[in-house]
Amino acid sequence: MIILIAIVGFTYHADARNEKKIKSQIQKVTVYTSGAQVNRKASYAVEKGITELIIEGVSPNIDPNSLQVQATGDIIILDSKYHIFYPEPDVVKNGNNVMPKKILQEIMALEDSLFDLSYDITEVQYKIDILNNEKKIIENNGSINGTGKVRDSLELLQDAIKFYHEQMMKINKELLTYQKNITLLKKEQKRMNKRLTDLQNYNTNNNYQHGQNKPPVHQVIVTVSSETNVTGRIKLSYLVSQAGWVPMYDLRSSAADNKIDLTYKAHVFQNTGVDWKDVRLNLSTNNPYANKTKPTLNPWYLDYYTYRNDGYSNYYEPGISNTATGAPSMEAKEEEYKKFNMNKDDFDAQTADNFTNIINTLLSIEYEIDLPYSIKSDNEKNMVLVNTKTLDTEYMYYAVPKLDLAVFMVARVTNLGELNLVPGKANLFHEGSYLGNTYINPSVMDDTLDFSLGKDPNVVVKRTLLKNDSKEKVVGEKIEKTFAYKIEIRNHKSSTIKLIVQDQIPVSRNKEIEVSIEDLSKGELNEVNGIINWNARIKSGDKKEYDIKFKVKYDKTQNINLAIY
Repeated sequence: MIILIAIVGFTYHADARNEKKIKSQIQKVTVYTSGAQVNRKASYAVEKGITELIIEGVSPNIDPNSLQVQATGDIIILDSKYHIFYPEPDVVKNGNNVMPKKILQEIMALEDSLFDLSYDITEVQYKIDILNNEKKIIENNGSINGTGKVRDSLELLQDAIKFYHEQMMKINKELLTYQKNITLLKKEQKRMNKRLTDLQNYNTNNNYQHGQNKPPVHQVIVTVSSETNVTGRIKLSYLVSQAGWVPMYDLRSSAADNKIDLTYKAHVFQNTGVDWKDVRLNLSTNNPYANKTKPTLNPWYLDYYTYRNDGYSNYYEPGISNTATGAPSMEAKEEEYKKFNMNKDDFDAQTADNFTNIINTLLSIEYEIDLPYSIKSDNEKNMVLVNTKTLDTEYMYYAVPKLDLAVFMVARVTNLGELNLVPGKANLFHEGSYLGNTYINPSVMDDTLDFSLGKDPNVVVKRTLLKNDSKEKVVGEKIEKTFAYKIEIRNHKSSTIKLIVQDQIPVSRNKEIEVSIEDLSKGELNEVNGIINWNARIKSGDKKEYDIKFKVKYDKTQNINLAIY
């Protein structure tokens, strides 16, 4: 008896826990392309024994599996978990009448149970419907109802009867079980509804009323053990959904300086249920919700009338980049100020990108913004300046006179891999004028990117069909058509330009259609797609000419798409 008392006493002591609510605040948020990791900090003071530290105000969109807790002080962290606390609604008093707490709790329990029960009934009903549909499929099959070819074979008929017997017995047995379950569930539902109605009538007769339901409180509970009274700090981090950021770029070009200024911005949004007030932001290119499992190829079997391919679909994970980029200095803009007769000291305010550090992790890039930001939980986009960079640029001209008798100015940027960019829209500006927008996608393009800056009226292009050289004649069973064009480009600018001209010849996809080339004026031909490229440097006032001539021979009884333009 003495031993038993001692054991009971020890169990009671070990299970006796103190609860203590502590206030916390968000210190830092790492925003991913989808989701965000929230870092909170708090101070605590616990007495000897086991204490549950309750931290409230966390997001309802928390991923409990991502919860991490660290603490200072001489304590042992026994457990940490996410918990939802449902406060009891306030009881509305009517004179001296107060709704008994026992009745209030029973009403709340009945309402919760009826809610769950309705889904249980629906789930069982779905199973019953599926089984009934299976019965109809079997009964309507030609082998069963006698409309199929099975009636001509006694052996096949016996197999069909055996299959029908086994399947119908199995289905009917499952149906009986589910019908019994749904009957019991509905009986229980009816009993609960009656009890709930009785309690509500009792409240009405006694002038009792429900108070307003309080919203649930989302908590993190950290259980700690201490041998003495201890104070310290506690840090916790967790992943939340309903947050993210979208990259945005501004590209500002100036032909006089042969450069493009790239401004890297982020539109940060969140609807986590908790406002972020004066927090440090990190922007990460990682997506914690993306598939992290490597693909595995399984055997690919081939057989008649069957096909199987068990491979996983391809997925993309950002590659590793080892280049860090710093913020630009104020001296880099001195020449720009001189153009407007301004001193650099006139514009000495720093921009937010001066407070951005780039951190290269193993699988992603993080931009550490060393400025406090406040972002409300309203799903609105908030602009955060990430970085600025001056890019060395080569300006050239580009013309496709077959499609457009205009010459376009193009800015070519190289070494894009060093910029740690992610796919996003870009606004284009040239000499202070807005040109439109484009899309930057480093994952699908090479290390060079061309930006079209619009048409230049000072470079004129002309494409002419040479009718005297373009002929058509019949050679035996074939029609032979000859096409001849002349392309002329004249530079009216005051400086030499670099120009790329493109045209094309048709590509045959039928061996009976023959395409032969007579003249390309030393253009570079891509034999796969038929595109011709000429690269030229044209001095001010000079003119360049290119000739194209080719023949197409095909069956005179056939028609092909040889529109002349």
